[in-house]
Amino acid sequence: MNSQNPDPEEQKITGLEPGGGVPPGETPPGEASTSMTQGHDEGGGKRWAQWVWLVVILGGGLVIALLFLTYAGILAFG
Repeated sequence: MNSQNPDPEEQKITGLEPGGGVPPGETPPGEASTSMTQGHDEGGGKRWAQWVWLVVILGGGLVIALLFLTYAGILAFG
């Protein structure tokens, strides 16, 4: 049995090569591009803020370490 193509517009589609291939340049780009700004700076935070957080974290770790050492000293020499 010989069936007909159910899509009568298929022969009128531009850009198709014989056999259904698509020549280069006929396909849309793989991703969108943005040419406008995104509404925020990409520079990050202030440089001094990094050092403040580093000091806060290290200071907290030092306090916790001293608490453990004090507790261990009380248990050992009690």
